[in-house]
Amino acid sequence: MLLGLFFVSIPSNNPLAPGSLTGKRVLVTGSSRGIGADTVGYFAEAGADVVINFRNKEARAKKLADAIRAAGGTAMTVGADLTDPDSVAAMFDSIRAELGGLDILVMNASGGMESGMAADYAMQLNRHAQVDLLRRAIPLLGPGSRVVFVTSHQAHFIETTATMPEYEPVARSKRAGEDALRALIPELQAAGIGFVVVSGDMIEGTITATLLERANPGAISARKDAAGRLYNVSEFAAEIALAAVEPVPENNTRYVGDTTDFNGG
Repeated sequence: MLLGLFFVSIPSNNPLAPGSLTGKRVLVTGSSRGIGADTVGYFAEAGADVVINFRNKEARAKKLADAIRAAGGTAMTVGADLTDPDSVAAMFDSIRAELGGLDILVMNASGGMESGMAADYAMQLNRHAQVDLLRRAIPLLGPGSRVVFVTSHQAHFIETTATMPEYEPVARSKRAGEDALRALIPELQAAGIGFVVVSGDMIEGTITATLLERANPGAISARKDAAGRLYNVSEFAAEIALAAVEPVPENNTRYVGDTTDFNGG
């Protein structure tokens, strides 16, 4: 199976039926590793032509694409720094030339806890770049297409529920991005494009969780105790894949994991 070829330690629990996305064209940003890579794998197993986007993990992206092709799928890799409009424009030019358009866009790439970045990097990536990305993608998305924006409960509920100080700047930038994208829903609906926010609790095995644990030892176990359980990378990726094909939920929001300790939204 596809995931077994590349992610030998992760069982394949693809929620999408084989062949259900044959002929569909999918871009997942930040998909050379982690949640994005598993999401791409699910789409490819379901027959979609997938675009693997990366910023600086080209070798990982190519390895994933090779695994998909070896399993009979179709994949292309496109590097792009989402905070660079010219880089994003070049990415979409490549997608247009290769695939002609897109049917699913998963806005998975995010950040802000990396060391050595500018003070406003989180807002640049998680808000401004996301809006620019979607604006540039709209001409490639036709009626019946779907956009999925990936976020966290800690960001989605930040206005009503405090998060860890180490994560607050990222959470606020992610919520700002979500709000800016939600403002585009009427325009998307008029074009026949569905929009879904996938909000998840802390996900075990992600880079963000690792950085938070490093900055605040015990953070993961404390959240696990409060929630009862946390989703892992492959489980969360499966929810993102479903959000791309199932009916748009109420308030355009799909919640993954416990929300008991959160309110508002």
